[in-house]
Amino acid sequence: MDAELIFRFLRDLSAHNNRDWFNAHRDRYEVARQAFEELVGQVITRIATFDDSISRVEPRDCTYRIYRDTRFSPDKTPYKDHLGAYINAMGKKAQHCGYYLHLQPDASLLAGGSWCPPPALLRALRQAVYDNMDEYRSIVEDPAFTRYYPLVGENFLKTAPKGFPKDYPYIHYLQSREYTVQCPVPDSLFSQPDFLDHIEQAFRQLKRFSDFVNYTIDEWELDQYESH
Repeated sequence: MDAELIFRFLRDLSAHNNRDWFNAHRDRYEVARQAFEELVGQVITRIATFDDSISRVEPRDCTYRIYRDTRFSPDKTPYKDHLGAYINAMGKKAQHCGYYLHLQPDASLLAGGSWCPPPALLRALRQAVYDNMDEYRSIVEDPAFTRYYPLVGENFLKTAPKGFPKDYPYIHYLQSREYTVQCPVPDSLFSQPDFLDHIEQAFRQLKRFSDFVNYTIDEWELDQYESH
C-alpha cells in the first residue's frame, strides 16, 4: 500500500478543489481509492482477529464517497480532502460503535464511538456511565487505553446534564454530547513496516470502550422495538 501516493493526491485535491481539476485527474483518484481500499481490507483482517463481527465486512461496505454533500453547507467545494472508512458490522449509518480510519494530510486519525446519538439514546448512555462508573473508569483511565485515546468525548456541555448532580466528582464523563474517542496519527505512520500492528493495538483498546457503549445501545434499541 503506497500511502504517500494517497497523501499526494489529497494534497493536490485540497489545493485544486474543483470539478475541472478532479475530472482531469480522475485516474489518479482511482489509483488512490484502490490503494485506500487495499489498506481498509488489511485493517479489517486485523480487526477480525479480535472482533469476529467484522470478518464479513468488505471495504466497499465501509468506505465513504469523495463527493461532498453541499446542499446545506456554506462551503461549496465539491470534494472531501480526506478518505475515510467506518468499519462497522451494522453498517456505516449505525448508532453502534465501529472503527473509523481517516487519511488526511497532517490530520490522519483512528477513531470510533457513538457520534451524534439522538437525545433519548444520549440520556441512556449517560445513565449507563453514571450507574457503572467504576467499570467505565477502569476502561477510559487505563494507561493502555489513554496511550491511544487521551480524551473521551466531544462537544461538551458547560454544566451538568439534566437529571445529574452538579457536584458529582466525575461529571465530566457525563457532559459529552458524543461518546467518541480519537487517536491522531502522523502521516509517516503509514509508511512504517509495522503500521498495521499500531492500528491493531489502537483498535483493540477501542473495542473495550465500544463494548461498554454498545451494550447500552443494544438495550436501548430493544426497548425502542418493544415499545412499538
